[in-house]
Amino acid sequence: MEASNGPQRSPAGLFLGGYPISRGLDFFNDSSIMPTMQFIRDIYAAKQASNRPVISFEFFPPKTEEGDRNLLEKTIPALKQLQPDFCSVTYGAGGSTREKTLMIVDRIQRTHGITGMAHLTCVGSTQEQIGEVLDQARALGIRNILALRGDPPGGTGKFKKTEGGFEFSYQLVQFIRQKGGFSIGTAGFPEGHIACQEGKLVDWERLKAKIDCGADFVLTQLFFDNADFFVFREYMAKKLGVTVSITPGILPILSAAQVKRFTEMCGARMPAPLLARLEPLRDHDEAATEFGIEYATKQCEELLREGVPGLHIYTLNKARSAAQLLKNLRLA
Repeated sequence: MEASNGPQRSPAGLFLGGYPISRGLDFFNDSSIMPTMQFIRDIYAAKQASNRPVISFEFFPPKTEEGDRNLLEKTIPALKQLQPDFCSVTYGAGGSTREKTLMIVDRIQRTHGITGMAHLTCVGSTQEQIGEVLDQARALGIRNILALRGDPPGGTGKFKKTEGGFEFSYQLVQFIRQKGGFSIGTAGFPEGHIACQEGKLVDWERLKAKIDCGADFVLTQLFFDNADFFVFREYMAKKLGVTVSITPGILPILSAAQVKRFTEMCGARMPAPLLARLEPLRDHDEAATEFGIEYATKQCEELLREGVPGLHIYTLNKARSAAQLLKNLRLA
C-alpha cells in the first residue's frame, strides 16, 4: 500500500492511497464538522456506571456500489434510530478492504455522529503499512481499533506472516498501543479459536496476553450456547484475573444455509435443539429469519440477566433483525 498525501480524484471515482472507492463513500463533500468521538473504553465505563448495556453493531464493506448505497443510505440510517453506542466495520480477508473500511467508519462518524471502530489485521501488511493505516485513521478522527490477526486472502488456508509484519495479534496490540491515541479492542473465542490446536484454555491464556499488551475490551465471536460464554467469562475473570469488559457477539440467524457456512468457517458449535429447529427451515429463509430473531432474543435475555456489559450484534449489513431484537429486549 502506498502512502497518500490526500484524496485524489479521477473519472473512475475517489481514490485514497491509490485504491478506487465508490462515489457512494465520498465523504470529502461533507463540510460538516465532526465532533470528537469517544474512546470505546470510556463508553463501557460510563454505561457500567449507569447500569446500562453497551449496544454495538458490526458491518462489513460491501463489494458493489449497490451494496454501498444500501448500507449507507438504508441500513445505517435505520439502525441509527436505535441509538447504538458504537459501530464497527470489518477488514476484508487478506486486508483487501483497508481503505474502504476507513471510509465507511468515517462516514458513520461524520454523517451520523456515531462512534466508529475500524477493524485492523496483520494479514498482508508490513509494520510500516499498518502504521500508515493507523495514521490515516487518526487523520480521519477514528479513535477506536479492533486488533486482529485476521484471515488469509480468500478467507481459507493457514495464516502466513508477511515479511516485515506481525505473526500474532498481541504484537499488533502492542504496536497500536505504542503509537498511542486509540482505544484498542480484541477478539475473544468462547469455544476457543478454530486454529488453536492446543485447546481453548491455551487460547484464553493468549487472550489474557493480548489484554496485558494493551487491549481495553473484548468482543467475542458468535456463539449459540450461552453456557460456552459463561464458562469462558468465568475462566477469564476468576482464573486469569481479567477485568476489562467482555461483550458477547450475537448473530441473529438469517438463513439455515448461511449460518451453517459461518459456523463451519469459524468453528462455532450449533446445539442439537437449534439444529433441529433449523432443519425444516432449510428452504424457507423468511421463516428462518423470524426464528433467528426469536432465538437471539432468548439468548440475549439470559445474557443480560447474567450481567454482560453489552451486546455486539453482527448485522450482516441488514437492519431488520437487529432492530427487532433490540425492540424485543426493550432496548430500543
